[in-house]
Amino acid sequence: MRIALREMRRRPGRFAVATVILTLISMLLMFLGGLLDGLVANSTGALRAQQADAIVYSATSQDSLVRSRIEPDVRSQVEEVVGAESVGGFGSVQLGGRLDGRGPRDLVPIVLFGYELAPRGLPDEPPGPGEVYADEALRSEDIEEGTTIRLGPARSEVTVVGFLEDSRYSGQGTLWGSLETWREVVAANRPAEATGDGVVQALVVREGAAGGDLAAAVDAATDGATSTLSIDAAIDALPGVSQQTSTFNQIIGVTVLIAIVVVALFFALLTVERVGLYGILKAIGASSRTLFLGVLTQAVVVALLASAVGIVAALALDALVPPGSIPFVASPARLGSSAAIVVAAAAAGCAFSLRRVLRVDPAAAIGGSQ
Repeated sequence: MRIALREMRRRPGRFAVATVILTLISMLLMFLGGLLDGLVANSTGALRAQQADAIVYSATSQDSLVRSRIEPDVRSQVEEVVGAESVGGFGSVQLGGRLDGRGPRDLVPIVLFGYELAPRGLPDEPPGPGEVYADEALRSEDIEEGTTIRLGPARSEVTVVGFLEDSRYSGQGTLWGSLETWREVVAANRPAEATGDGVVQALVVREGAAGGDLAAAVDAATDGATSTLSIDAAIDALPGVSQQTSTFNQIIGVTVLIAIVVVALFFALLTVERVGLYGILKAIGASSRTLFLGVLTQAVVVALLASAVGIVAALALDALVPPGSIPFVASPARLGSSAAIVVAAAAAGCAFSLRRVLRVDPAAAIGGSQ
C-alpha cells in the first residue's frame, strides 16, 4: 500500500486522466442528485412540513387535494378515532398574485393554504383574517413582511405577516392562512369550488388515541368514505413525483455504470503497463493480495479526490444559484451518498484488474522464461 501511495506522489501525471474523468462524473452525479432533490422539494414542501401522521382525503378524490371534499359528519367520525384535538382541516387553491408596482399580467404563481394544525415553522394559532405567512422562496419576488398581495381575478388582498422555510408546493411559492381566509379567497375567485362552513378539502391527522394502523382505523370508522395516506404515501401520490424520482434514479444508475467502466479500463491499462513491476515485486515476496490492495488503494484515492472536487463544486453551485431559479439542493446526505457511490464504483471498476494481477508470473518478469 505504501508503494502504491508513493507511486501516486512521484508520478501524479499517470493518474491525472482518471482523476479528471472521475471528477466530471462525480460532479454530474451530484448535480443530478441535487436537481432531483430540488425538484422533489419544490413539489412536496407543503406536505413534508405537516406535523402530522396522515392526510385524509375523500374516497372519490383519487388522493388529490383539489378533488377532495370532507364533510363535517365525516370529520366527526375521524375525530372519534383520534380525538378532536388531533384533527385539522386543510385546503388549498392555486392563484396568480399581483404586487404593487408590477404590470397587471405580471403575476406571481402562488398556492394559498388554509390550515388548523400548524405546519413546521408556524405558530400554533393561524393568523387573523386576511393575514398569511409566506414561504421563504417568495422573497425572490420582492415579497417582504407587510407586503400586500392581491390574489386571483377578484384581487383578494392578503398581507404577509411572516415567513416559513421549505413549504413550496407544485413548484410554486405558498401562503399559509386560516381556513376562513382560504374560504373567502376561494369563494371570491373560484365560486364553483367554494365550500360551505365546516367543509374542507382534506384533514391532517395526528395519531392521537388511534395507535396501530392509523389509516385503516380512520377509513374503517368512516365506512370507506375516506382514503387515508401517511405523509410519505401522500407525497408519492402527488402527480409527477414518483416519475421524476424514477427517471433521475435511472440516469444516476447509468452514470454509475459509466464510472465503473471508466475506472475498470484505466486500471486495466495501468496494470498492463506495470506487469513487469508486479512480477519483480512477486519475485521478492509480495503476494497477489498485497499488489491488488495497492491498486485498490490508488483507485480509492483517485475517487476521493474526484468526490472532494465534486462536493466543492456542488456547494458552490448551491450558493450561487438565486432562490427561485434552478431547483437545486446540495444536502449533506445527497453529497455523502454520491461520494460513497463514486468510491464504490471505483473499487468495483479496479476489481477487473484482479485477474491480471493474479496471473503475473515472477519468473517471466525477471527473464526466467528465456
